[in-house]
Amino acid sequence: MKILIIQHKMIGDVLITSLLCENIKRAYPNAIVDYLINSNTLPVLENNPYIDHKIVFDEKENKGLMNLIKFSKKVNQNRYDIVIDAYSKLQSWVDVFINNAPKKISYKKIGRTFLYTDNVEKHDEPNSYLGLAIEHRLSLLKPLGIEIPLATEPKLYLTEEEINFAKDLFEKHQVDSTRKSVMISLLGSDPSKTYPLNQMAKMVDFIGQHYNVNILFNYFPKQLSQAKEVYNQLSDETKSKVYFELLGNDLREFIAIANECDVIVGNDGGAINMSKALGKKSFIIFSPWIDKKVWATFEDGIHHTSVHLKDYFPEKLGDLNNRQIKKQVDEFYSIFDFDLFKEKLEYFLSPLIK
Repeated sequence: MKILIIQHKMIGDVLITSLLCENIKRAYPNAIVDYLINSNTLPVLENNPYIDHKIVFDEKENKGLMNLIKFSKKVNQNRYDIVIDAYSKLQSWVDVFINNAPKKISYKKIGRTFLYTDNVEKHDEPNSYLGLAIEHRLSLLKPLGIEIPLATEPKLYLTEEEINFAKDLFEKHQVDSTRKSVMISLLGSDPSKTYPLNQMAKMVDFIGQHYNVNILFNYFPKQLSQAKEVYNQLSDETKSKVYFELLGNDLREFIAIANECDVIVGNDGGAINMSKALGKKSFIIFSPWIDKKVWATFEDGIHHTSVHLKDYFPEKLGDLNNRQIKKQVDEFYSIFDFDLFKEKLEYFLSPLIK
């Protein structure tokens, strides 16, 4: 049995959808499981033992409908028995339409049901602490007879060499090994997902002044000016705890560094999802336009918790949909003051960092 799983785009999506690979391999050990993903997400799948082949989609190379069709025809040459489309948008619709697999599974969408043999209904409210993002992915296993998934938490797989690299890096930067380390998810994947920098500075300063911890910033070199903007607003006490230049050169090095930390705090995004996949505790600040019910995975209020503007001012968002909120995101962020959730952060951190 040959199975193709499709998940274009972002790191968090690719990590969560990798659960399908693990569950299928556990249920059907002899199945061949291939995973179609975008090239930028490849590092989070390295060493994953539940994926036989990674089929890489390069957005630049496959731009335009004709290139997308050519790519899909090439994938179809693998002769799959089953295709699972976890993305369910234009790119994957072309993949599915061209593929000759006798069984095709995805979510039920008006006007797209003809593409699939099995259309799975999404539900609106989470049934567990897993969150809708994971629950929806796992529901795609039901047409394969997997009613009770054995794996529900995505994982990242580091080599001994990578683990030792991070340990050596911490020693090189003289990170205090007697203290817990807090990773700050400083910036979102775009400005609409980035907590205002002045408020982020207030939060980081609160952590630095109230807890005896090491503080690491997660940012890309191109985001250096924004990272410095936060750093320059910190008190001297907090600055003394920040290891500003302790960075990885690529995504695998970031994963190794995150593995040496105890907690991650900050903007929702890839850094949060990768840290969770390493078993780290998390405190997430969601953008006002992101649906917390979907991405607040493993939320138990102890090891994983989050905040959203809707938690404090539901009336401000009213009946606006996510697209409408995104258009006014700066306005909504302006009222999402750190003082609103300072006590919640303290409640979260205090038992973990002593």
